Amino acid sequence: MCREHLTHSAAKDIFAFTYDRMRKYQGTWHLEKKPMFPDYVFLESEDSGKLYEELRNFGKMANVQDESTTFTPVTPEEEEMLRRLCGRQHHLKMSRGIIRDGVTLITEGPLIGLENQIRKIDRHKRLARVERRNGNSSDYITAGLEIVEKS
Repeated sequence: MCREHLTHSAAKDIFAFTYDRMRKYQGTWHLEKKPMFPDYVFLESEDSGKLYEELRNFGKMANVQDESTTFTPVTPEEEEMLRRLCGRQHHLKMSRGIIRDGVTLITEGPLIGLENQIRKIDRHKRLARVERRNGNSSDYITAGLEIVEKS
């Protein structure tokens, strides 16, 4: 809907972030693609004023009443992390790793080097909660992580 009603000069790119996760059903593991931020649409723009104006003029598409509650700007730190993890496809692929003596080491995938930001690993569901700093606060993203060895 955004692509139909916003000009390219207002919104350079319109997308949603996704991530890979593994789920077991019918006796086998299956790779699934899930939304990373359900109910959020990301609009990349070089002119936020023009973007806001076009969204406001098309009030049926987005209930824009107050810019501070409707728009959540992505900080440069968040943008850098999301670009590093998800790339141009806006998709976070599965990672694999090992746990040695209680220390997590990512051996392949986009989570390499972010071991210190992993706050929780669910080995059964093959998921990790990765902390994402947001100024003075933080929140988490879910990422697919398969631990293939633990010692």
